[in-house]
Amino acid sequence: MSTTLPANISEETVRKLSEDREEPEWLLETRLGALAALDDADLPDVIQTPGRRWTNLEQLDFEELADPLAQTEERDLVVPDSDVEVLSFVDALDSHEDVVRDSFGTVVDPERDYLTALSVALFSSGTLVYVPEGVDAEDVKIRTRMEGRSLFNHTLVVTEESSSVTILERQSSEPYDGEGMRYYSGLVEIDAGENSYVQYGSLQDLSEETYNYTLKRGVTDTYSTVNFVEGNLGSRLTRSDIETELNGDSSETKIVGAFFGHNDQHFDVNARVWHQAEHTTADLVTRGVLDDEARSVYEGVQDVGRDAWDTNSYQRENTLMLSDDSEADASPKLIIHNHDTEASHSATVGQVDKEDLFYMTSRGIPPLTARNMLVEGFFVPVLEEIAVDELREDLEEAIAARLR
Repeated sequence: MSTTLPANISEETVRKLSEDREEPEWLLETRLGALAALDDADLPDVIQTPGRRWTNLEQLDFEELADPLAQTEERDLVVPDSDVEVLSFVDALDSHEDVVRDSFGTVVDPERDYLTALSVALFSSGTLVYVPEGVDAEDVKIRTRMEGRSLFNHTLVVTEESSSVTILERQSSEPYDGEGMRYYSGLVEIDAGENSYVQYGSLQDLSEETYNYTLKRGVTDTYSTVNFVEGNLGSRLTRSDIETELNGDSSETKIVGAFFGHNDQHFDVNARVWHQAEHTTADLVTRGVLDDEARSVYEGVQDVGRDAWDTNSYQRENTLMLSDDSEADASPKLIIHNHDTEASHSATVGQVDKEDLFYMTSRGIPPLTARNMLVEGFFVPVLEEIAVDELREDLEEAIAARLR
């Protein structure tokens, strides 16, 4: 389903954004191509059953939400003491234009759908993480705090042969003086070179008057690894897509997700992997908790191609509901075109186990404390998968704070 292009988003707007940043002609043309695609682009696909769409993206009124020429944010880049380059797009285009040009828009199709094309056309905040051959970098941190009504952000990660990097990116928002809803859009492209390793973690804690759209996508080369970890706590509505295309022989990916919704929050979380080469491995793990009238939608897809011999692919998703008014749907999928595959998928939705709760309260633990202990325990299998210590600790603290 397509949507109408707002009057305040025009070719003049896009040219102004590009001109203010002194961008090269090729990047302006990419922006303008994405803008032109909006006329015929559809919104991202959502799961639907007869008479019902599980996520209503049509409610996004960009005439009200998008203020392209007034995007403001506070951004911190923390760079470890190594040869890794962590640069704003403005600086990256000065010093590494060839790296940006060769990878930008190759992992994420700029004209993929309406929300992606809108982000490519209008992004004002961008970061390049460039890891040269043989460089090992840990603790790269990107902190973005949205200040205005809308913000369009783009992160590009490029790793050369036999390099490695660990990245932690946070999205939050400052108090907003205006009225109505806000909009945050974040695209992440990871172009992993041969025998390289990328661990990308993100923690989203936007204010609950914010609509949030993120697409994180990685492409692997031979023997390379791309791992994603995502925590979602904030926003009114989040649409999150995390994807890896395993194009290199013996490449791997792990996608780990956690969300905790309350009030009337809505999380639409999607994890997808394409096995295109031989001897590839994927592991998709997601756990979420819902309270009050919160809602979640999960779709996980494992697609094994015809040439993907000796594939290992696993998926599991579990949602715990703390309220009778909360709602969860899950749709795991296996698409297998090669018989030399070991794969599994599962999804469960349930409430706190009454026997466990009774056992704990019968031993003198107050009911609320017992429930909170069970929720914290529910998240442990996901937290144990998080190799980034700071992200794991921050997520644990955020979960505990929400329970309080």
